[in-house]
Amino acid sequence: MSFPNRPTQRSLPISLLRARETVMGPVRDMLQSSGISEQKWRVLRVVEESGPMEQTAIAKAASLLLPSLTRLNKSMVDDGLLHRTEDPNDKRKAIITITDKGRALIQSHMAESDAIFSNITEQFGAERLDDLLDLLEDLQRLKL
Repeated sequence: MSFPNRPTQRSLPISLLRARETVMGPVRDMLQSSGISEQKWRVLRVVEESGPMEQTAIAKAASLLLPSLTRLNKSMVDDGLLHRTEDPNDKRKAIITITDKGRALIQSHMAESDAIFSNITEQFGAERLDDLLDLLEDLQRLKL
């Protein structure tokens, strides 16, 4: 089956980017008050949710390239949001944990974050949102 070059209105990559911007705009606005980037927010949320993690696992879970995460981690450790220790089993690896300051930052945004995603759920529909998340997970599993 052949697909002609689709117009940008129906281009999957462009549609995904547009949808991302629709969702992330309010999140960026929320984070602006604390001066934290969306990348740092993702790292904090992943580490807070999963517990102590090795950097490669954080990079994968937060959708970041490892060199970018390494720079972010240094900055976040310097800011007191994360703590870095050597992996006792492999001195070449680091284990990252969230600090009380990092947890407090997440907590300071939780009500607004909940409101943003409640609004999305209300407008889009809970069932449609669940279906969309399932479809996006299926799309991520493709071997392209």
